[in-house]
Amino acid sequence: MLLSKAWESYEADKRIEGFSPQTLKAYRLQAMLLIRYFNDLNIGEITTIQLKEYLAKSNENLKPSSIAHRIRFMKSFFRWLHEEGHILKNLASKIKEPK
Repeated sequence: MLLSKAWESYEADKRIEGFSPQTLKAYRLQAMLLIRYFNDLNIGEITTIQLKEYLAKSNENLKPSSIAHRIRFMKSFFRWLHEEGHILKNLASKIKEPK
């Protein structure tokens, strides 16, 4: 499944759960940045190391609070992918938020 298709399914699920429009808008931005960075790669081809590299590159230009928001989105998104059976393990589970 491509990242873009995974995002569409995730967003639909979160709308059903009642996530606020502001949260979904913020998550949409994070998803688009992730999709652009990985060139809409198949979710099965992404590794935890690649996610950490993505965050490290982002860290150069963002405040810790912005990085933390990006990490929270990734944790939620990849936990959902894992729980729905789209990936074998949660790739973002070991990523920690900045202090």
